Amino acid sequence: MRSDNILDREVLDVIREQYDHIFWAEKKVADFVLKYPQKAVESNVSELAKQSGVSDATVVRMCHHIGYTGYYQFRITLARDMGKKQYSSPSYSANSDVVDQVFAEYAETMVAIGNRIDEKTMWECVNLLKTCGQAHLMAVGNTSPLAQYMGFRLGRLGIKCTYNVSAEYFLNQVNLADSNDILVAISQSGCSKQVIKGMELGKEKGLKSIAITAYALSPVSELADYVLLSTGKDEPFNYYKGYAHLRETAVIDALLNFVTNEELIKAKQADKPEFILSEYKM
Repeated sequence: MRSDNILDREVLDVIREQYDHIFWAEKKVADFVLKYPQKAVESNVSELAKQSGVSDATVVRMCHHIGYTGYYQFRITLARDMGKKQYSSPSYSANSDVVDQVFAEYAETMVAIGNRIDEKTMWECVNLLKTCGQAHLMAVGNTSPLAQYMGFRLGRLGIKCTYNVSAEYFLNQVNLADSNDILVAISQSGCSKQVIKGMELGKEKGLKSIAITAYALSPVSELADYVLLSTGKDEPFNYYKGYAHLRETAVIDALLNFVTNEELIKAKQADKPEFILSEYKM
């Protein structure tokens, strides 16, 4: 049952009201959320499913049955209800150290990510990119610019790739991919449906895949052959901060740093466009 003003209501009240109308497995999710609402807020769909002892699909069905469009809408509404302080403006004091403080936090985050990424996995990803026929990059929504950025950089490094903001486009490329091509999925949440569909299609074709994501327990991570995590520590869920992609960009840049091969660049004249465009720069 869906109410037009459901987003104006408390999530826990909606769950209690609809509890008798949902299926038994869905009640396991509802029970967990009612007992541990804060833990539910901090969990993505796969994590909540694991904690509730059900499948990802059951979590999504529970959200649908009580009136939400999906788990994400359910989650951000619950986060709002919990009155999380991080949604307000940053509480930095106006002093001479505030800028230093922000960049120090960034630096700490970068170090934590570096410590968490498995070195063997990184080198296996580097080898995949260096030896593939083409790399097909997939990202949607506000993560799409990262695929464009990575695709441009790979081209300058002499590695063929495809990328586009349209899911229809990258699904076409995956569908037409050769056996020595690879996939690179970029999804902070690890739950982007179009990216998941692309990875499933790639797996049907036997393609190797790399995932860059903040969640080790997510559909994208589950489908990937290699996962490069873009988070160094567990942090409170904040969908406003989720719009920022400094962490994913850092992982991409680290990967590209190791992929850089001067001999390949020269052999393929990959930097020729830069010289062509140089006449348009002062």
